[in-house]
This record gives sequence, structure tokens and C-alpha cells, in this order.
Amino acid sequence: MKKLLFTIAFSLFGVLSFAQIEGKWKTIDDETKQAKSIVEIYKKSDGKYYGKVSQLLIKTGDPNCTSCKDDRKGKPILGMEVIRGLKKDGEEFTGGTITDPKTGKIYKCAITKSGDNLNVRGYIGLSLIGRTQVWQKVK
Repeated sequence: MKKLLFTIAFSLFGVLSFAQIEGKWKTIDDETKQAKSIVEIYKKSDGKYYGKVSQLLIKTGDPNCTSCKDDRKGKPILGMEVIRGLKKDGEEFTGGTITDPKTGKIYKCAITKSGDNLNVRGYIGLSLIGRTQVWQKVK
């Protein structure tokens, strides 16, 4: 009986930890393949997930988001909330947005976890029309 309870508890822990996206993640530049920044993903009291730039790893031209069109316009990229309003839907986190501070463009966002990586998909309209970046867990 103890073995059965242990197995069930261990399996439940594995399932719950598999889907967690909270924590710090290293973003990788698509063109140079270099680490760009560290984004910290956290859950707010509204039950939704958000992510902010907690560290810049490469020097950028302008440290502010001059191309942003919303409340982030002219604000520093460091500390900027780039992921907003994601909700957990099974194994996926969807329903929110992601902002590219370089261009100021806002995309719909979907995130899935694969081991120590996040597959972060930004898209316009349908999820088929977009691109996916792989972010690495910061240990």
C-alpha cells in the first residue's frame, strides 16, 4: 500500500512540475544564436502568467523600447514586462501576448515546456503563422 501511495504521489508531482513555466529563462537570439537576456516568468494574483526582462546579456543600441506603441513606449527594456496574461490550458500556456522590445511589435503567445526548455511561439492571427524560439532554463 505504501508503494502504491508513493508511486501515485511521485507521478502527480512529476506531472505538476512538468508544466511549470515559472522561473528564469535564457532567451536566444535567432540570428546570432547567442544568449540575449534572462526573462523571469511569474504568476500574478489574477492567476495569469507574466514575464519580465530581469537581465540583459548583450549590449543593445538603445536600452529603452522606443518602438513600443503602448504603455511601455520609451521605458527601459530591463525590467520590462514582455509577456502578459498567459493562462494554463492543459500542457500549454496561451491567451496572452509577447512583445518584441527590439521592434515594439506585440504578438499572441503560446508556451509549452519540453524538459529544461520552453518553446515560446509568437504569432499573428493563427498559430500557424508565427515563429517559435527555444528558451533555456537558468540553473
